[in-house]
Order: sequence, then C-alpha cells, then structure tokens
Amino acid sequence: MILAIPALLILTLVFGPQLWVHYVLKRHSVHRSDLQGTGGELAQHLIQRFELDAKVRMGAAGEDYYDPEKRVVSLSPEHYEGKSIAAVAVAAHEVGHAIQHKEKHPGFMRRQRRIRTAMAIERFSAIALMVSPVIFLLTRVPQSTFLTAVIGAIGMLAVVLVQFMNLPVENDASFNKALPILEEGYLMISDQPAARQVLKAAALTYVAAALASLLNLGRWIAVLRR
Repeated sequence: MILAIPALLILTLVFGPQLWVHYVLKRHSVHRSDLQGTGGELAQHLIQRFELDAKVRMGAAGEDYYDPEKRVVSLSPEHYEGKSIAAVAVAAHEVGHAIQHKEKHPGFMRRQRRIRTAMAIERFSAIALMVSPVIFLLTRVPQSTFLTAVIGAIGMLAVVLVQFMNLPVENDASFNKALPILEEGYLMISDQPAARQVLKAAALTYVAAALASLLNLGRWIAVLRR
C-alpha cells in the first residue's frame, strides 16, 4: 500500500497530461455543420491570407504538425476533413507555427535546433540501452552496464527537457497566433472557450508525449536490472 501511492502519483504525472489532451480533443471533435469549413480548408485559407510559403496535406492519424524544412502543415484525417472546434483550432495552431517561421520567431528557430539535437540524443541513448547487455557479456564488468544505462537515461530525459523548453513556442503558436485569428470571426464567441481548451491541449501535446515516453525508460531499467 505504501509503494502503491508513489506509483500512482508517478503514473498520474506521466500519463495524466496525455490523457487530458486526448480527452479535450475528443470532447471537441463533434461535427458542427454551422462552422464555416473544415480544418484543412481553414489552414489553406490562412496560408493564402498571410501569404505563407507553405502547403497543407492530410497526414496519418495523429500527424498534426508543421514541418519547416518541407514547409508543410500536416493535419490528421479527423482534423483535415473534420468540421469541429478541435479541427479548426488544431489547424490554426499548426498554421501559427508557419507564421512563426515566416516571422523568424527567435524561439521557433531555436526550437528547430533543439528538436534536431534531441532526436540525435534520443537515437544515441536508445542504442546505448540496447547494447548495454551486449557490453556486459563482452566485458563482464557490471559498471559498463550501469554506465551505458545512465547514458541512455540521460538521453531520454533530455528529450523531455527539450519539450518543456519548447513549451513557450507552442503557447505562442496557440495563444498569440491562433487564438487572435479565431477570435476575428472564424468562431462564435460561445465557441471560443472550447477553442482555448483545444489550443492549450495542442500546446501540451509534445510535452505529454515526452512524459509518457518516460515509461520506456522505466522498462529498460527493469530489463537491465534482471
């Protein structure tokens, strides 16, 4: 019972944000025939309105992002084809990143460098964790396993840290770019609180996913302790 409480708190911390994000997006994904268009249509309209060097495409499930290298706003099918508060808010958020790119927003430009660095560290740490048992078999030195495990853990924690560092950029895309646009008349006043919730969820998506990935770290540590 004593151990169950800390475990429950850890699980809440790790999965709570991700569950909240999924709940908010699902809650506001109800089809609304009274809206002016789908998420994909709104994204295309905003790209033309702000004269952005970007295009919109429908990605796979869960693929809502802006790719600054390909200059592509990717929206998952439910948000590209959907006519809901979630669809238009997520579309506005991703176009918000494209606006940041055009404006050469300092935080956005740093964000891209951080993400590339984090991805490289994550790949290296995953390799370190996978080869750890092999190194032990070859060297028979317990410290070698511990060292590679520490390197792997640091790499995964670095990914989480990077996502927290990028949170101000996500908030800017949601509340300084997307929300003012939606408040111009794209949504009724009564729908704006729901849009704010979705935009908050959109800003927290990567942080929530990074926190959930910590569970993989726990699994690797459990394997290495056997």
